[in-house]
Amino acid sequence: MRRLKGTFGYSRVTFHHHFHLASLPLTDTCLHSTYQPKGRIQPKGPYKKHMARKPAKADQAISPSPMPQREIRRAKADVTFEDQSLLVPLFGQFDAHLVQVENRLGVFISARGNVIQIEGPEDSVARARDILNKMYDRLAMGQDLGSGAIEALIAMSSEPTLEGILRGSPDNPPVMIRTRKKTIVPRSAMQIEYMRQLAREDVIFALGPAGTGKTYVAVAQAVSQLITGSVQRLILSRPAVEAGEKLGFLPGDMKDKVDPYLRPLYDALNDCMPPEQVERRISSGEIEIAPIAFMRGRTLADAFVILDEAQNTTREQMKMFLTRFGQNSRMVVCGDPKQVDIPGGDRASGLIDAVEKLEGIEGIGVTRFTRADVVRHPIVGRIVEAYEGPDA
Repeated sequence: MRRLKGTFGYSRVTFHHHFHLASLPLTDTCLHSTYQPKGRIQPKGPYKKHMARKPAKADQAISPSPMPQREIRRAKADVTFEDQSLLVPLFGQFDAHLVQVENRLGVFISARGNVIQIEGPEDSVARARDILNKMYDRLAMGQDLGSGAIEALIAMSSEPTLEGILRGSPDNPPVMIRTRKKTIVPRSAMQIEYMRQLAREDVIFALGPAGTGKTYVAVAQAVSQLITGSVQRLILSRPAVEAGEKLGFLPGDMKDKVDPYLRPLYDALNDCMPPEQVERRISSGEIEIAPIAFMRGRTLADAFVILDEAQNTTREQMKMFLTRFGQNSRMVVCGDPKQVDIPGGDRASGLIDAVEKLEGIEGIGVTRFTRADVVRHPIVGRIVEAYEGPDA
């Protein structure tokens, strides 16, 4: 079957392989060769009796016949897109985006002009149609569309809560975070609840494995509130703890010594704001990036405060940090309880202790991510599952 692209002047040939298996009766003729070399003596008596199939007795349990497999219903659907200028980024280079949806859902997608036809299992066709519509909506809103965003849409396509989160409704506003450089939308089901908590609660604990967007989404929300003026400062902090290795004394002044530990926070900032604005706001004190040891004795008012890698704080450090909370502030505590690097392990982690003590208190929200919420790359989710089990 050939995929045609009359508008764009290229085509892709897709090969389908069909295998037909004929069932054969399992008889003694198939199971045992009748060939006997010269000089061999045919076994007799007990050997033949042992090899022969014995009839089932009346009181012997007979295994039930296998259950018939559920018939897979196939379907075909057409999707028409009005704005043909969006079809090139929608399809991707050499149809890469369509191929990604095909491979993940087990469907076949062909296109002629602005009409896309989807064929395959009924459920998969319905999901593929919804995913293509969401991809088109993202492009129509001016958002980027890459393999990571498509992978997130595929992972989220089975979630009923996703319907309408981008467009919103009179009762429920759209779930998204707008910054100077981009608009961040949820890329997993749990990120929807996380974004809502970031806009509603005073203190938010975000727990889960790497790659779920805990810190990135929190930084985006902080930048958005700093731009709109709802907070006056953005404070990013984390404990200066190595991941299982001793780096010794680092050269330079205090900033040079702590910057390597805070690099992930800089990366998230630069992804949400132009780099020159980040530098200017850091110089003016609007954005402050410091290790948790510098928080003692301060009152953090009119600020959005983020503590990253919180699993590596002690109980005393966590109590000290949480009690810095001031008027008109919001505090986000991110960490993975299964990656504790401080001496004492889980028993000494201030993050685990704080969640046990504070969950359920008014004004405090807890979001728990799992490997199913990993949006960094699909293989990261599989790595997390291999290390921590399918329930991670």
